[in-house]
Amino acid sequence: MKTFSVRKYHALLLLPVFGSAPALADDWSLGLSAGVAESPYRETDPTVFPFPVISYESDYLFFRGIKGGVHLWKDDVNQFDVFAAYDPRQFRPKDSDDRRMKQLDRRDSTAVAGVEYTLRTDFGHFNASVAGDVLDNSDGISANAAYLYPIKLNDWEILPKVGVRWDSKDQNKYYFGVSQSESRRSGLAAYEPGDSFTPYAELAVRYHVTPAWVTFVSARYEALPDEVKNSPMVDKDGVGMVSAGFSYSF
Repeated sequence: MKTFSVRKYHALLLLPVFGSAPALADDWSLGLSAGVAESPYRETDPTVFPFPVISYESDYLFFRGIKGGVHLWKDDVNQFDVFAAYDPRQFRPKDSDDRRMKQLDRRDSTAVAGVEYTLRTDFGHFNASVAGDVLDNSDGISANAAYLYPIKLNDWEILPKVGVRWDSKDQNKYYFGVSQSESRRSGLAAYEPGDSFTPYAELAVRYHVTPAWVTFVSARYEALPDEVKNSPMVDKDGVGMVSAGFSYSF
């Protein structure tokens, strides 16, 4: 297995653990986590990574790992945010053991900006967001819709979540397309995907050792859509990831 670079594709798997439930006003959390994530790319090993846990929540501002923003509206039921985030999805040709993949162009990580709405009810939390690339790497747009049902059992929190992510044609073309020049150079077939919908499921479990200390474990699985699976860069039907760690709130 390869070691972690913070720009790896699945650093985002940690965000559901810390962004699933509202925090107290002016609440800071610091900690450390580690995980293993599969890559969708052909003959690319799973990645083992450490990841710092840094989050802040107030009535007006928030910061969660690689995402931060402003609460335009926030009450016990509704929350509307504008945010900026680091999107770590990337492809580095040298990470693949396939000689053809090594001939492809690199796909860089990027920064995105967008809006997000969360509705909290007795039947669970509903969340929707849309964000676009602001560094002109992919010029793509992604949208997400998810449902989360928090379960609290004394010092335990169980957070099952299901959702679907839409990626625009430009987004998929950048990360999974193969241009004519790349095809001639590598021997892989040229490929231009369209937009896609990626369903996923997550489960996070948190245990409050004390009111301030929390340990957690999180797992996520994405079922790759045909527009991604049909890319000659991809050799999987889905990707999974797990992480565990601890945090301290003050």
